[in-house]
Amino acid sequence: MLTDYPMHQLVQPLLEWYPFHARVLPWREKPEPYRVWVSEIMLQQTRVEAVRPYFERFIQALPDIAALAECPQERLLKLWEGLGYYNRVRNMQEAARTVMSEYQGSLPPDFEKLLKLKGIGRYTAGAIASIAYGIPVPAVDGNVLRILMRVCEDDSDIMKQSVKTQAEQVLQPVIPKNQAGMFTQALMELGATVCVPNGEPKCAQCPWKPYCLACANGSYAYLPKKGKPKPRKIEQKTVLVIRDGQKVLLHRRPQKGLLAGLYEFPNTQGHLTGDEAAAYAERLGLYPLKVEPLEEARHIFSHIEWQMTGYMIRVAQLDDMAEQKKGYVFAEAEVSEEQYAIPSAFARYTKYMNIRLGMERYDK
Repeated sequence: MLTDYPMHQLVQPLLEWYPFHARVLPWREKPEPYRVWVSEIMLQQTRVEAVRPYFERFIQALPDIAALAECPQERLLKLWEGLGYYNRVRNMQEAARTVMSEYQGSLPPDFEKLLKLKGIGRYTAGAIASIAYGIPVPAVDGNVLRILMRVCEDDSDIMKQSVKTQAEQVLQPVIPKNQAGMFTQALMELGATVCVPNGEPKCAQCPWKPYCLACANGSYAYLPKKGKPKPRKIEQKTVLVIRDGQKVLLHRRPQKGLLAGLYEFPNTQGHLTGDEAAAYAERLGLYPLKVEPLEEARHIFSHIEWQMTGYMIRVAQLDDMAEQKKGYVFAEAEVSEEQYAIPSAFARYTKYMNIRLGMERYDK
């Protein structure tokens, strides 16, 4: 069990292992508070290799907290396009504005103060405090929980907050005060590269092998234990790519709720027939010339799954009268790629307006 395990014996082997096995990552090269913050928010539910180009592009465009605080929202969302969970970057901007007004533009070197900033939870606050400022506080995420539950052979449900709190409590007293940042990153690295989440852990390469109860007893396949998540809500949608020869119709989503403030193709609940899709376009004040069925697509959010079908609707020239409808914009493809943030939920259909999303725009 976590609370009974002699955690102190794990510290030195981990610190000796890390310098020779740490990956070279851009946010590690210069572990400044802002860079650590940006990287940790980006890394939530996104693989390291996928984050690397986003991080470099984001830092180049917004090199400091002042730039983040002042960035126009549409540009900010476009920089984040492809990472998903857009509320994270909105929260970052709100926190950046607080830092500008209350902390003279620098993240406070204080765990409790970091925790009060919008969008910064205990893990992110712990990562910033320990990695950037050397403060001996724990940063417990899924990787860290997994390696702790395995080494201790603890089958408690890691989906429970009480278990995560226990993990923080057992780590706190063993964090080396002069190497807090290295210890935090070493825990992360061990979970990401050796005691991996999918597939068999690389026990032969693990500095904790002599101390690991799951390795000794062959129980690693059953750990950590996770309670069953709630089933996702299924929503059927019809997506309409409405365009004339030059432009495509986009709709801006409301400023609150799922995908708030982003641009989307017009869509509606349920799976429409071709005639129903044409009638939908007519209700927008457009004149359909041709309706072509598109492929089906699926997108999974945390608690919702969209099951989509689509139509390409070619219309007579888009005119200013139709564009007066609230929230709609007629966009040229080249402008859309640079200006309008379209969520990856619609990635299957963006090829019909000849644009690329996220980092694809920068691939040659």
